[in-house]
Amino acid sequence: MSEVATENSIYVSDKAKKKVLELMADAELTGKDDYFLRVGVVGGGCSGLSYKMDFDNEVKPMDQVFEHNGIKVVTDLKSFLYLVNTELDFSDGLNGKGFYFNNPNASRSCGCGESFAV
Repeated sequence: MSEVATENSIYVSDKAKKKVLELMADAELTGKDDYFLRVGVVGGGCSGLSYKMDFDNEVKPMDQVFEHNGIKVVTDLKSFLYLVNTELDFSDGLNGKGFYFNNPNASRSCGCGESFAV
């Protein structure tokens, strides 16, 4: 992670922030303050659990809400147990392009970076 975790949170790197803002602009969500990035964990993938991400504008009663690096991130309580102190990052390199999670809770992850195990 690019910073030392001082509290239980979900962190957003500078590269991920730039890409999230770009995608929000593409989806014409810029300036709509009620929209945020929803992240979660679902069963599946080659390692057992997979990450999911989307834009949303509805906070549910048990959701955990964070803001880091100017990005509002929301996750459900169950997913947060797997995502605590995880950093969302973005790579645009030749070896893979896209979002990925630097998850200190994952005991292993698959080669595609989209699934993990704890």
